[in-house]
Amino acid sequence: MDTPENLLTRGYEARRQGHFAHALQCFARALDLCDDTNQQLLAKALTALGQAERDLQHHDVAIEYYQRAADIYRRSGDALRLAHTIRHVGDILRNTKQLSRAKPCYEEALEIYRANTASPPLDVANALRGCALLDEDLGDHDAAATLWCEARDLYAAVNVQAGVEECESRLKRYSTGA
Repeated sequence: MDTPENLLTRGYEARRQGHFAHALQCFARALDLCDDTNQQLLAKALTALGQAERDLQHHDVAIEYYQRAADIYRRSGDALRLAHTIRHVGDILRNTKQLSRAKPCYEEALEIYRANTASPPLDVANALRGCALLDEDLGDHDAAATLWCEARDLYAAVNVQAGVEECESRLKRYSTGA
Protein backbone atom coordinates (compact mmCIF):
# COMPACT_ATOMS: atom_id res chain seq x y z
CA MET A 1 0.00 0.00 0.00
CA ASP A 2 1.26 3.45 -0.90
CA THR A 3 1.60 5.66 2.13
CA PRO A 4 3.41 8.99 2.18
CA GLU A 5 6.14 7.43 4.33
CA ASN A 6 6.67 4.51 1.93
CA LEU A 7 6.70 6.83 -1.06
CA LEU A 8 9.25 9.09 0.60
CA THR A 9 11.46 6.08 1.30
CA ARG A 10 11.16 4.89 -2.30
CA GLY A 11 11.79 8.39 -3.59
CA TYR A 12 14.97 8.79 -1.55
CA GLU A 13 16.19 5.40 -2.77
CA ALA A 14 15.52 6.45 -6.37
CA ARG A 15 17.35 9.72 -5.73
CA ARG A 16 20.38 7.87 -4.28
CA GLN A 17 20.45 5.78 -7.44
CA GLY A 18 20.34 8.90 -9.63
CA HIS A 19 16.76 8.29 -10.85
CA PHE A 20 15.68 11.87 -10.24
CA ALA A 21 12.50 11.83 -12.34
CA HIS A 22 11.27 8.71 -10.54
CA ALA A 23 12.16 10.28 -7.18
CA LEU A 24 10.13 13.33 -8.15
CA GLN A 25 7.14 11.13 -8.99
CA CYS A 26 7.36 9.33 -5.64
CA PHE A 27 7.65 12.59 -3.72
CA ALA A 28 4.78 14.22 -5.62
CA ARG A 29 2.56 11.22 -4.91
CA ALA A 30 3.58 11.34 -1.23
CA LEU A 31 2.56 14.99 -1.10
CA ASP A 32 -0.77 14.15 -2.73
CA LEU A 33 -1.45 11.59 -0.01
CA CYS A 34 -0.54 13.93 2.86
CA ASP A 35 -3.28 15.71 4.71
CA ASP A 36 -3.20 18.75 6.94
CA THR A 37 -3.38 16.69 10.14
CA ASN A 38 0.31 15.74 9.96
CA GLN A 39 2.16 18.95 9.24
CA GLN A 40 5.60 17.42 9.87
CA LEU A 41 5.00 14.74 7.23
CA LEU A 42 3.68 17.38 4.86
CA ALA A 43 6.85 19.44 5.38
CA LYS A 44 9.01 16.36 4.76
CA ALA A 45 7.21 15.72 1.48
CA LEU A 46 7.62 19.35 0.45
CA THR A 47 11.32 19.26 1.31
CA ALA A 48 11.77 16.04 -0.65
CA LEU A 49 10.07 17.63 -3.65
CA GLY A 50 12.35 20.64 -3.29
CA GLN A 51 15.38 18.34 -3.36
CA ALA A 52 14.11 16.47 -6.42
CA GLU A 53 13.29 19.65 -8.30
CA ARG A 54 16.74 20.99 -7.42
CA ASP A 55 18.31 17.76 -8.72
CA LEU A 56 16.49 18.40 -12.00
CA GLN A 57 17.69 22.04 -12.07
CA HIS A 58 14.14 23.38 -11.60
CA HIS A 59 15.34 26.03 -9.18
CA ASP A 60 12.27 28.26 -8.92
CA VAL A 61 9.96 25.31 -8.25
CA ALA A 62 12.46 23.88 -5.74
CA ILE A 63 12.51 27.18 -3.85
CA GLU A 64 8.71 27.22 -3.70
CA TYR A 65 8.60 23.76 -2.13
CA TYR A 66 11.36 24.58 0.34
CA GLN A 67 9.64 27.82 1.33
CA ARG A 68 6.34 26.04 1.90
CA ALA A 69 8.15 23.55 4.15
CA ALA A 70 9.92 26.42 5.93
CA ASP A 71 6.55 28.04 6.63
CA ILE A 72 5.37 24.83 8.30
CA TYR A 73 8.55 24.55 10.37
CA ARG A 74 8.29 28.22 11.36
CA ARG A 75 4.68 27.78 12.52
CA SER A 76 5.47 24.57 14.41
CA GLY A 77 8.52 26.03 16.12
CA ASP A 78 10.86 23.39 14.66
CA ALA A 79 13.83 25.74 14.58
CA LEU A 80 16.51 23.30 13.45
CA ARG A 81 14.47 21.99 10.51
CA LEU A 82 13.63 25.59 9.63
CA ALA A 83 17.31 26.54 9.64
CA HIS A 84 18.23 23.53 7.51
CA THR A 85 15.45 24.27 5.01
CA ILE A 86 16.18 27.96 4.60
CA ARG A 87 19.88 27.21 4.24
CA HIS A 88 18.96 25.09 1.22
CA VAL A 89 16.96 28.01 -0.18
CA GLY A 90 20.06 30.16 0.31
CA ASP A 91 22.19 27.57 -1.51
CA ILE A 92 19.84 27.54 -4.49
CA LEU A 93 19.68 31.33 -4.62
CA ARG A 94 23.48 31.61 -4.37
CA ASN A 95 23.99 28.99 -7.07
CA THR A 96 21.62 30.87 -9.37
CA LYS A 97 23.42 34.17 -8.65
CA GLN A 98 20.52 35.69 -6.71
CA LEU A 99 22.98 36.88 -4.10
CA SER A 100 20.93 39.59 -2.41
CA ARG A 101 18.09 37.12 -1.88
CA ALA A 102 20.45 34.43 -0.58
CA LYS A 103 22.06 36.55 2.15
CA PRO A 104 19.03 36.76 4.50
CA CYS A 105 18.52 32.99 4.22
CA TYR A 106 22.04 32.27 5.45
CA GLU A 107 21.83 34.95 8.12
CA GLU A 108 18.58 33.53 9.50
CA ALA A 109 19.86 29.95 9.40
CA LEU A 110 23.06 30.90 11.22
CA GLU A 111 21.15 32.94 13.78
CA ILE A 112 18.93 29.94 14.54
CA TYR A 113 21.85 27.52 14.71
CA ARG A 114 23.90 29.77 16.97
CA ALA A 115 20.98 30.25 19.34
CA ASN A 116 20.36 26.51 19.71
CA THR A 117 22.83 24.36 21.63
CA ALA A 118 21.38 21.23 19.97
CA SER A 119 22.44 22.41 16.50
CA PRO A 120 24.27 19.63 14.67
CA PRO A 121 27.83 20.84 14.03
CA LEU A 122 27.79 19.56 10.46
CA ASP A 123 24.63 21.53 9.68
CA VAL A 124 26.21 24.65 11.17
CA ALA A 125 29.41 24.07 9.18
CA ASN A 126 27.42 23.66 5.97
CA ALA A 127 25.55 26.92 6.62
CA LEU A 128 28.84 28.69 7.35
CA ARG A 129 30.29 27.29 4.13
CA GLY A 130 27.38 28.58 2.06
CA CYS A 131 27.57 31.99 3.68
CA ALA A 132 31.35 32.11 3.13
CA LEU A 133 30.88 31.30 -0.56
CA LEU A 134 28.25 34.02 -0.77
CA ASP A 135 30.53 36.55 0.92
CA GLU A 136 33.26 35.64 -1.58
CA ASP A 137 30.81 36.21 -4.44
CA LEU A 138 29.91 39.57 -2.89
CA GLY A 139 33.59 40.49 -2.57
CA ASP A 140 33.63 40.56 1.24
CA HIS A 141 36.77 38.48 1.71
CA ASP A 142 37.33 39.41 5.35
CA ALA A 143 33.88 38.14 6.32
CA ALA A 144 34.38 35.05 4.17
CA ALA A 145 37.73 34.27 5.83
CA THR A 146 36.15 34.46 9.28
CA LEU A 147 33.39 32.09 8.21
CA TRP A 148 35.84 29.68 6.58
CA CYS A 149 37.81 29.48 9.83
CA GLU A 150 34.70 28.74 11.85
CA ALA A 151 33.49 26.16 9.32
CA ARG A 152 36.92 24.49 9.25
CA ASP A 153 36.89 24.02 13.00
CA LEU A 154 33.42 22.48 12.92
CA TYR A 155 34.26 20.18 10.02
CA ALA A 156 37.36 19.06 11.94
CA ALA A 157 35.29 18.43 15.06
CA VAL A 158 33.03 16.02 13.17
CA ASN A 159 35.85 14.47 11.12
CA VAL A 160 34.72 15.69 7.70
CA GLN A 161 38.12 15.90 6.06
CA ALA A 162 36.80 17.10 2.70
CA GLY A 163 35.23 20.08 4.47
CA VAL A 164 38.45 20.86 6.35
CA GLU A 165 40.44 20.68 3.11
CA GLU A 166 38.05 22.98 1.26
CA CYS A 167 38.20 25.53 4.07
CA GLU A 168 42.00 25.37 4.19
CA SER A 169 42.20 25.79 0.43
CA ARG A 170 39.92 28.83 0.52
CA LEU A 171 41.84 30.36 3.41
CA LYS A 172 45.17 29.75 1.66
CA ARG A 173 43.98 31.87 -1.28
CA TYR A 174 43.52 34.79 1.09
CA SER A 175 46.97 34.39 2.62
CA THR A 176 48.63 34.27 -0.83
CA GLY A 177 46.53 37.10 -2.22
CA ALA A 178 45.06 34.94 -4.98
